[in-house]
Amino acid sequence: MNIAISVQNVTKRFGEETVLTDVSREFEKGKIHGIVGNNGSGKTVLMKCICGFILPTKGMILVNGKQVGKDCDFPEDIGIIIETPGFLPEVSGMKNLQILASLKRKIGNDTIRQTIERVGLDPSMKKPVGKYSLGMRQRLGIAQAIMEDPSILILDEPLNGLDKGGAADMRELIKALRDQGKTIILASHNQADIDEFCDTVCEMDAGVLTVVRE
Repeated sequence: MNIAISVQNVTKRFGEETVLTDVSREFEKGKIHGIVGNNGSGKTVLMKCICGFILPTKGMILVNGKQVGKDCDFPEDIGIIIETPGFLPEVSGMKNLQILASLKRKIGNDTIRQTIERVGLDPSMKKPVGKYSLGMRQRLGIAQAIMEDPSILILDEPLNGLDKGGAADMRELIKALRDQGKTIILASHNQADIDEFCDTVCEMDAGVLTVVRE
């Protein structure tokens, strides 16, 4: 079995509060792995641990064989949308993605334009992101996560704020990314989202992860 991410006995405490309790799970490559749970259940904290934004109190996480926080601060080859994506409100979506892309210099303007079109936005639109609707910001967030073609995607509530048509478009896009061989961890409080297109499903409740469907 090809394992992209291995979470081993991870516990996370903030002061007296335990947010994750002895979480262990292996996420196989090339699948959509759903995590369902209410707000405050620990889903987002687990995702932040996988991305290296916060370190576990106990246990370890391996991404592509490297231990997060030891072999690397942040895993490479990973695209992320966690909570509300932070963009510069006074410039366009295209400009925001150009600024982000300039950090790694992996992709050029053509790829950025194609990615913006892929999520259903217009790359030539001059409207500043501060005037975007919630759904448009969400689409731009997904574009930001996928534009550099990472092998792993960490998507926290990716359908948030999208209308019915937009959500359907994004489901198709996420399935297409899986069919390209990407490993996707997708968290949602909406059971229907998770049931419909995830290959494996776990439930997070009060910091405890249980497998619902393999």
